[in-house]
Amino acid sequence: MRGNPASEREGLERELADLVRALSAASTRVAHDFAHLHELGENDMRALMLIYMADVEGTPMSTSQVAQALGLTPAGGSYLVDRLVHSGHIRREPHPNDRRKTLLRYSESGMEVARGFFGPLFRANHRALAGHDDAALAAAISVLRAVVGSMHGFSETLNGPLRH
Repeated sequence: MRGNPASEREGLERELADLVRALSAASTRVAHDFAHLHELGENDMRALMLIYMADVEGTPMSTSQVAQALGLTPAGGSYLVDRLVHSGHIRREPHPNDRRKTLLRYSESGMEVARGFFGPLFRANHRALAGHDDAALAAAISVLRAVVGSMHGFSETLNGPLRH
């Protein structure tokens, strides 16, 4: 006989939340290892992740947006971005609609460094997922999108939108 469906659901949601936290902790550890290997500070690594994700989403960030997202002064954001450009991780690109602004994107050398470090993780994930069919992966993607969306929404209630 089955137990209470509501409590089973609560248990599944609790386990999902625990796994999301575990994934976050593991991801933070890998990012820390990358940062340490490449002599990057915590804000450098956070900026690289923000710049990468914004670019992937088709909404590249400006220096001022990076500074705002990291809680830095405009001067602090400029200094951080200058360091990342100088180190070869990112590049500035003219804004297509506003000649006074630049957008931040990963440079090819920055992508090569990232691929060199994260490539083995990508291959390990590929092997780990090999036993799951497309329907299971699609379901996992749907669930993770919902969780990420709720986390973004929660964060915005605390801090306002990440980017304007």
